[in-house]
Amino acid sequence: MATSDRLLRYAESRKNLTGCACGIAGVGIALTGAAGALWPLVVAGLYAAGALIAPPERPDAPHFPDAREQLDALREDFATLRAYLAETELPPAARDRLTALDSLVEALLEPGWVSDPEHLHVLARAVRQDVPEAVDAFVRTRWWARVAPGTEPPERHLERQLSALHDEAAAIAAALQEAEELRQQTHTRYLEERGR
Repeated sequence: MATSDRLLRYAESRKNLTGCACGIAGVGIALTGAAGALWPLVVAGLYAAGALIAPPERPDAPHFPDAREQLDALREDFATLRAYLAETELPPAARDRLTALDSLVEALLEPGWVSDPEHLHVLARAVRQDVPEAVDAFVRTRWWARVAPGTEPPERHLERQLSALHDEAAAIAAALQEAEELRQQTHTRYLEERGR
């Protein structure tokens, strides 16, 4: 199967098509009688010359999802995360911090806000890895904490983790706000200078 794929790719390649065109020119030369008895060598030689001078095949550039496609996929994953978190039992303080983080991430994932790849990466990591890992670790550790009293409560770790994630998301929101303020100031300056 691989050999037939390779042959098919070569049959459609630039080298083969150029070689065939030159070979057809050789057949034309042979039909005029200019090649004489050596016409097979002329046709083969012209085919080989055409195949050698043809430019090499260039593979197509890979398609990577743009920011809009990444954001759409991230929104779907965020909906899946929300469904998981709705079923998870959390203490009130952790649930409050999770609600604040959820609201902030939801606002950032609205169309037209986040397009910077770094910001997308931070949000994707939070949605796909950090929040599920923090909640899952809390759920698993909570049982052991009941069996072994005297250790630091897992709720504190969860609250600290959610606070750190909220701070990351808040930094993205602050950067977006700063960019919008700068954009507005630049436009104001442009309009004022244009009027002079």
